[in-house]
Amino acid sequence: MSVQKKTSLPVSNQTPTPKPAEVMTLPSGMDCHAHFYTQIVVCLNGMTEFEISGYGNRVGPGQGCIVHAGANHAFGGIVESADIMVLNLPFPTTETPIMMQRLNDLSNSGCYFCLDEPFKNLIRILGQEMSTTPEDYRLSQACHDTLVSILPRHITGYAPHVKESRFDMDIIDHYIERNIGRPITVAQLAGSVFLGESQFHSLFKATTGVTPYQYVLNKRVQMAKRFIEQGGYTLGQVADITGFSGQSSFSHAFIRLVGVSPSAYKKRYQK
Repeated sequence: MSVQKKTSLPVSNQTPTPKPAEVMTLPSGMDCHAHFYTQIVVCLNGMTEFEISGYGNRVGPGQGCIVHAGANHAFGGIVESADIMVLNLPFPTTETPIMMQRLNDLSNSGCYFCLDEPFKNLIRILGQEMSTTPEDYRLSQACHDTLVSILPRHITGYAPHVKESRFDMDIIDHYIERNIGRPITVAQLAGSVFLGESQFHSLFKATTGVTPYQYVLNKRVQMAKRFIEQGGYTLGQVADITGFSGQSSFSHAFIRLVGVSPSAYKKRYQK
């Protein structure tokens, strides 16, 4: 599904009363909060990861999770952004108690669930309608009431997408490459794979043999080499594009890792 118009994920202290149903985009990387109301989340496309009260899973299209009121939860898209349908439950219907009982029964498995094909088709169509007119509150209420009323009859067993380890160098490399022109912290890298900073640092050093700082610095220099080889850029531009604070720090890092200065390296590729 291609969603063109979506609202951003609300922060609980900024949006005390959310719309009954919303289509949202989760950017790559991790965010976290808690809110006073229960929330049902279904992935429309892409891949997401949620951690609810310490229990994490990947949630793909046609899968979902329940976030109980007050539960701390982390969330984000994996690699690229992902679209989700959110049903907010300060808006009870006559079917809400039945649905909540069924969803509460899932708590032993971390509140994650799958949906059958009819429901996936329906939520895809409704998601497209809501994305076209995101400010239509009556449509939001109607979608909420419809989906909540039939959800209990369409839940199936959960087939987790969780890997044995959350530490994924492909995701980390992708995050670095997308943000190479700006400062990158260990906390940001850890968030890209939904790990705590301390645990991430230990896993990273054990996996790569270097610290995250050294790894990012090497990535910057390797990318700088490619820009120099391509030509068309001054050394100052290359330093800026690859995220160095200035030509002095760029030159120092380049000499240490490549063995020659940026200007000497550039001469090799000048016609």
